[in-house]
Amino acid sequence: MSPRSHILLTLVIIIGFLLLAGCSSPPDPPSTPNPTETPVPPGADLTNQDSSEAATFSTYPSQTKLHTPDVPIGLKFVAGGFSAPMQVAESHDGSGRLFLVDQNGYVKIFFMNGTVLEQPFLDIRDRMIPIDPAYDERGLLSIVFHPEYASNGRVFAYYSAPLRPGADPAWSCTNHLSEFRISARDPNQVDVTTETVLLQLDKPYQNHNGGTLLFGPDDGYLYLPLGDGGRADDTGMGHTPLIGNGQDLSTLHGKVIRIDVDSTSPGKHYAIPPDNPFLGNARNLPEIYAYGFRNPAYATFDSGDSHKMFIASAGQQLFESVDIVYRGGNYGWNIREGTHCFNPQNNLQPLTGSCPTTGYRGEPLIGPVVELGHDVGNTIVGGVVYRGSMMPALQGAYLFGTWADGNRMSGGGTLLIADHPSDLDIGTLPDDAAALTPAQNAMWTTRILSVENNPNRRINAFIRGLFEDTQNEVLVLINQNAGPGLSPENSGQIWQMMPAGTPGLVDTSTPQG
Repeated sequence: MSPRSHILLTLVIIIGFLLLAGCSSPPDPPSTPNPTETPVPPGADLTNQDSSEAATFSTYPSQTKLHTPDVPIGLKFVAGGFSAPMQVAESHDGSGRLFLVDQNGYVKIFFMNGTVLEQPFLDIRDRMIPIDPAYDERGLLSIVFHPEYASNGRVFAYYSAPLRPGADPAWSCTNHLSEFRISARDPNQVDVTTETVLLQLDKPYQNHNGGTLLFGPDDGYLYLPLGDGGRADDTGMGHTPLIGNGQDLSTLHGKVIRIDVDSTSPGKHYAIPPDNPFLGNARNLPEIYAYGFRNPAYATFDSGDSHKMFIASAGQQLFESVDIVYRGGNYGWNIREGTHCFNPQNNLQPLTGSCPTTGYRGEPLIGPVVELGHDVGNTIVGGVVYRGSMMPALQGAYLFGTWADGNRMSGGGTLLIADHPSDLDIGTLPDDAAALTPAQNAMWTTRILSVENNPNRRINAFIRGLFEDTQNEVLVLINQNAGPGLSPENSGQIWQMMPAGTPGLVDTSTPQG
């Protein structure tokens, strides 16, 4: 009997026992698909479990399929003195300003000439839950500007607040998705008194918040990837028994949500887009756009013609993933970790033998297009599809990295590049998961980015994220600390990725500026 059959049999037994005992049954598995979806052909395997590009495991660490030669690049210092840089955002208002989000609860304006304005653009430190200076995944996680920000001054933020009244006191925090307005007196400062909390999400644990706010370039809707609730294995307090939060469509944990912030639905501060994929069943939360994620902490839309959403999602103990997100897609967690069959009872050993390629509703599980083992580092960090002009050989490649080496607390992250198959035009990929074919989801090839103007060709720091500047060139955020408050307190820096011939010596381990 396959692992999926065991799970389903166990579910039937438990439901029957609870009904006989007069108790309420556990949450129903996700309902049947929206009838407007086109069924995927029977037998289509989208997991990439047999791909030659998939990571492998025999003994720890798991191994990445790395191609050679390494790809040479350079780095140029832009600005420093930040505590815990999380994200670079752009207002798209023609001002040339860029916005550095710090996990500790504030946003600073900077320019590519290295100027950093001292006054915070946004400061919500007094509204956040206190975070652990040694290591924490809570905090101010991202901001995003409304597509018409230049005329309406609307800014959105996602951050960790104290538990709201009525939440389980044993839980960690309540994450807020909030809207703010720019100050009428100062275009370089948000008026924090204008905050409207659009959505509150109680979290059982401090980790796995997801948190990258994005506006869809084609539809204008607001997207937010959310983690599975934290802890490990999608199990424990606040996790749906048997199937986990990632597979449960009655919770927002482990999902990508999509909402309309320009309208409202009854009882909400936003509206539900009419083509969200899970509107046909009252048990399904209508905000859900895609599901089956562990911690989709890094997300981006391709700024080129494809406009596809790419998510770098942290794995459990063995495998890290990059997924292309399609409407209604199931990305497998916690049935699978990356391309591999996951065992919640032993997360250091993938299940062997027959493994499900479909979810509990019969829908295909979509595997990653890039998979890392822990030989290149611990915890994936996203990530942009390169659309700049300075490095034409990298055009259309996905640039990303790892947070640290095998020791999560010692730095030593690795920069990486993934190229799509030569016969794949990502501009032709479908919008809906139901239309996706195995060939379109084929895995990309991965190589190391070698920092040629650094003596050891390494980044020599924790990598905290890769983002685009106003010209679609790549900015790399680094820090010398694993936590948001350790010494040296202001070692957070912004570097720009440059062609390999960039002159001068880079030392990312030494404070600059």
